[in-house]
Amino acid sequence: MLNKLTILGPGLLGGSIGLAARHRKTARRVAIWARRLEAADEAYRRGAADEAGTDLAKAVTDAELVVLATPIGVMEPLAAQMKPFLPANCVVTDVGSVKYPVVTALSHLLPRFVGAHPMAGSEQAGIEAARRELFEGAVCILTPRENTDPVALKLVYDFWQAVGCRVSTLSPQAHDEIVARISHLPHVVAAALVNLACREGNAALKFAGPGFRDTTRIAGGPAEMWTEICVQNREEIGRALDELLDELGKLRSALANADAVELRALLKRAKHYRDELRFRQ
Repeated sequence: MLNKLTILGPGLLGGSIGLAARHRKTARRVAIWARRLEAADEAYRRGAADEAGTDLAKAVTDAELVVLATPIGVMEPLAAQMKPFLPANCVVTDVGSVKYPVVTALSHLLPRFVGAHPMAGSEQAGIEAARRELFEGAVCILTPRENTDPVALKLVYDFWQAVGCRVSTLSPQAHDEIVARISHLPHVVAAALVNLACREGNAALKFAGPGFRDTTRIAGGPAEMWTEICVQNREEIGRALDELLDELGKLRSALANADAVELRALLKRAKHYRDELRFRQ
C-alpha cells in the first residue's frame, strides 16, 4: 500500500484513479490537485480524494507516487513546476495516450518517471464521468526506457495492477505505432464517417441505426484533446492512414469490378480477425 498517492488533474481518468485507489485501498491517502478550486472541490465531493486543492507544492509533498492525469501538452511544464517539491524517492507516472514525446521529455526532468497508458478512456470527459471500476480488466501499457529505474518500474506496475489493470510493457516507439492503429486511427475514421454523413447537413442522421452509432461513438470525444493526441502522434497516424487507404483501395477495386470473390474474401478475413477479439465486459 502506498503511503500517499497524488493525482494531478481530476478528469475522467484522474477521478477514476482516485475512486479506484480509495475503493481498493491502494493508498493510505489520496490527494488530488487541480488548477481550479471548483474542480478540486468537486473531486473531493465525489469521493475521489482524501484531500484536494490547488496548491501544487502541498499536493506532491510526501507523495510516494504522482500520477500526471492532465492533457499531454501540460505534462512537461507541470513536471518542471512540481520538481522542486517532489520527495527524493517519489515515482511519477502518467496516463498519456502518446508516449514517445512524453517519455523523452519527462525522463530528462524526472529520473524516476515511468510512462503509462491505461487503455480505459471513453468519449465522455470530466470528473462527472469518473467511476471506480473504469480500469477493471483494462490493459495498461507501461513504456520504460533502457535506463528506467527498476524499482520505480515495479512500483508503477504494481499500482496499475492494484487498481484493476492488466499490465503490459512496450517501448515508447512500439506503443505509439500500435496505438495509432487501434485507437487513434479509429477515432479519425469515426470523425470522417460522421463528417461524410453530414456533408450536406445532419438530415441523414435521423435514419442512422445501431451500426452507425456504434461505429462512430468515439467521434463524440473532446475535440481539443483529440487534436492534441493526433498532432503528437501525427507520423504514426499518417502511416496508419496510408495503410488504411491501401485497404480501402482493395475494397474499391473489388466493387468496381463486381468481383464478389475478392470482396467476400476481404470481408471474411475481417470477420475472422474481429471474431478473435476478446473485449472486457
